[in-house]
Amino acid sequence: MILSDSRILEEISKGTIKIEPYDRSCLGSNSYDVHLGKWLATYTNHILDAKQHNQIEYFEIPDEGFVLYPHVFYLGVTQEYTETHAHVPFLEGKSSTGRLGIDIHATAGKGDVGFCGNWTLEISVKQPVKVYKGMPIGQLIYFPVEGPIEVAYNQKKNAKYSQQPDKPIESMMWKNQF
Repeated sequence: MILSDSRILEEISKGTIKIEPYDRSCLGSNSYDVHLGKWLATYTNHILDAKQHNQIEYFEIPDEGFVLYPHVFYLGVTQEYTETHAHVPFLEGKSSTGRLGIDIHATAGKGDVGFCGNWTLEISVKQPVKVYKGMPIGQLIYFPVEGPIEVAYNQKKNAKYSQQPDKPIESMMWKNQF
């Protein structure tokens, strides 16, 4: 079951969902539109190693936009900071974004109850496309949780992506034991 617009508004008023900045016109019938933040990043090494801390370099999207190219993996970030304390948030691309050939996440579209932060986007494109800071990039949908939560994400000692800032965050796979 997905929360409707009236249920999302209810949860915002209760404080179990937080979206900043919030704009009522971005609330759809069962989702909330999020926008591309001003920062993008790319990995500095051509070959990534899952056991190593792979470094990224940041760059700001200029006002005139920035062209993304195929075969380059970009990390982006949502303009919106969100908190979700009683629901499972899912980030999906908008159909308009998809029709431009932009994928906004490789695999990580699901958040956890207790996630607090800006969402890092895992961006790839099918052909060159110019993007702009502040453009609609995706939508959040919320699912209710069945049963009590023992430990919310923001309370886990090993939560690698808690309190994500308004800049993209690189993979923290290297922190896992394997």
